[in-house]
Amino acid sequence: MNQQHRILVIGGGSIGERHVRCGQKTGRAEIGLCESNQTRCDEIAQRYALKHSYTSLDDALKQSWDAAIIATPATSHIPIASRLAERNIHLFIEKPLAIDEDGLDALVEKINANQLKCMVAYVYRAHPALTAMRNALASGKFGRPIQIITACGQHFPFYRPAYRDTYFTQRHTGGGAIQDSLTHLFNACEWLVGPISRICVDGEHRVLDGIDVEDTVNAMARHESCDKNPDKSSSVMASYTLNQHQYPNEVTITVIAERGALRLELHNKRWLWIDTISGEWQPEPVDMTDRDNWFLVQANAFFDYLEGSAEPLCTLHEARQSLRVNMASLQSMDNASQWQTIDISNNPD
Repeated sequence: MNQQHRILVIGGGSIGERHVRCGQKTGRAEIGLCESNQTRCDEIAQRYALKHSYTSLDDALKQSWDAAIIATPATSHIPIASRLAERNIHLFIEKPLAIDEDGLDALVEKINANQLKCMVAYVYRAHPALTAMRNALASGKFGRPIQIITACGQHFPFYRPAYRDTYFTQRHTGGGAIQDSLTHLFNACEWLVGPISRICVDGEHRVLDGIDVEDTVNAMARHESCDKNPDKSSSVMASYTLNQHQYPNEVTITVIAERGALRLELHNKRWLWIDTISGEWQPEPVDMTDRDNWFLVQANAFFDYLEGSAEPLCTLHEARQSLRVNMASLQSMDNASQWQTIDISNNPD
């Protein structure tokens, strides 16, 4: 039988509910919920037949938990995580890790002192197509990555009709296209080729009603490649485009390498590769018919990590790097698209 983990999901919004549902689907966890809105808390508890539900974190922490999934607005992630770390509860924190680095060093100290495990929920890393593409790059078959081109967009009012009533409307709660959506692409591409060291961003509010945060973004960046060949420039040039109002729901990541190219098409549930000049793309379909499948893979990966049989999909240090990219992107956007340098030093987490 699988080991049963006692998991507290903190936050009952759409992502919190998905963590409840997918945690249950693994068959490896007993799930509890902490949601401050009584009506919402009761609704989710009834829908998933939860034995434990709370509207107060104080009440929830009267019970013992192996780990907690923090699915609240980004500004509360570090304070909640710090409180849980003091109680020796392992951590699974939703993206983005935070909106700034305040309190992060102290959290890292608590995690290390109490020998806790911490993973951050950048769910693209749970998609098998991105994993396969990363492995193909690492194999060396395609040579050194030179350039990344990403394009992403969806119609927010259709897919997330309640966006006006959520954290999304305010930058200081983690809202806007950069912290909400583009951060996924930053993190995914850093996983593929290495950390972003410089970035220049043009972004603004163009279409969505009822908000004034950016919904359309173009960015240029430089990644420091994992390939540290001293005889060649190791940086990877990158471009990112994203909007939250286009009709097609599409995510494409293309990596141009020395001896070919690779492409992820999430909307087509596949990745592709080409290794001959003027050749044809070779498709590699992936059976991910339900978006919950991503989160099931992610949940199982977290439980494997808790049990010591796997490494975390996204470490706290990697998420901190992506946080720094978010912060630099907003700073660039606010300062006439000036290039920003990002500290990619390997501070131990």
